[in-house]
Amino acid sequence: MPSFLFKTEPGEFSFQDLVKKGRATWDGVTNAAALIHLRSIAKGDTVYIYHTGDEKAVVGVARALSGAFEDPKKPGRTPEGKPKFAVVDLAPVGLVGTPVTLAAIKSDARFAEFALVKQSRLSVMPVPGAIEKALRALAGLRG
Repeated sequence: MPSFLFKTEPGEFSFQDLVKKGRATWDGVTNAAALIHLRSIAKGDTVYIYHTGDEKAVVGVARALSGAFEDPKKPGRTPEGKPKFAVVDLAPVGLVGTPVTLAAIKSDARFAEFALVKQSRLSVMPVPGAIEKALRALAGLRG
């Protein structure tokens, strides 16, 4: 199943906020490249939550409760019929065993081609299989 990384400013909405709510609709993505990735998410996909700001680390794991759907606050469709501004429902799975910092990712050659390193401003990105395996190992997650 595909995996993704979502970036968030913890002062606006943190992984702990997601845990407290039990579920949330992930919205606010406006970057065209990030929206392409967001639109490709399907129910059941794994989502790694990355805190920006002072933390700069992967801190939690969530699960997509839905595929991407049209943002009710910003309705509209692309010429292909996809939501112009997409949102996804998420539920928390749990904290990572060890937060994986951006510094650790940048210093590890296995992540050299990861979008978090190459396109640092992207707020939603896929996590390819080999990179996910390395990320899970650093985070202390099984599998």
